Amino acid sequence: MGETILDYEAEAARYDETRGGVPRAEAAAEAVLRLLPPGTRTLLDVACGTGLVTERIARPGLTAYGADAAHAMLRTAAARLPGRAVRADARRLPLPDGSVDAVSAIWLLHLVPFAEEVVAEAARVLRPGGVFLTTVDKDACHDVGSDIDALLRPHRPAAAGSGSRSDSGSDGAARITAYAAVHGLDQAPGTEFTGHGQGATPRGTARKLRRGYYASWYRGTPADTDSLDAALAALPDQDRPRPDPVYRLARYVKAAPRG
Repeated sequence: MGETILDYEAEAARYDETRGGVPRAEAAAEAVLRLLPPGTRTLLDVACGTGLVTERIARPGLTAYGADAAHAMLRTAAARLPGRAVRADARRLPLPDGSVDAVSAIWLLHLVPFAEEVVAEAARVLRPGGVFLTTVDKDACHDVGSDIDALLRPHRPAAAGSGSRSDSGSDGAARITAYAAVHGLDQAPGTEFTGHGQGATPRGTARKLRRGYYASWYRGTPADTDSLDAALAALPDQDRPRPDPVYRLARYVKAAPRG
């Protein structure tokens, strides 16, 4: 998937340590497991990255596979998922129709301009009754009401759009639910989980701002960036993490064929 915001070939070497590591991965995997129906035997984790989450989606009778488009990510994933990792675009999965019980997409849809294609492909490879699980509203979930967020909030999509978080970004919950309905996926109750290790610091936020980590929502001018950088530098406790975000995991069930 060459149209994502960041270069994940370059990010692979430091991805886990900068994204909350094992605690965040365990929380995500536990959330996925909570939403899987009893008897789920096969799951495909699309855009699995380094496989840190995928290898933790484990319980008796379940086999989790990973797919990612980035070579560097997949090398790490392949070591964690021996014989269960494949290089693939989330829009063109190398699977026949109706071949898996579950598909997960964790921290993907906010990064891509083709979210509906990913949803459609997940629907294609799911068997009837299978589930598609995906994080939604990721960028909005990072607004935890901190002093950092007070500075960033005017630049977030919800501030410039309808005012509803679920309508903001390419992974807005309302948007993804609408795509799912088009492709035969019915919304079902989801869950939440903590993004351990993702609490922002002023210094770290300024660094990420400069490096383009917020390109999925930040559209500020160079002058805006300079102003934000100065404001972040003026905040107290430059290296004290603010509260961790709480992510939303949505669930959609593939409807049985009519007739």
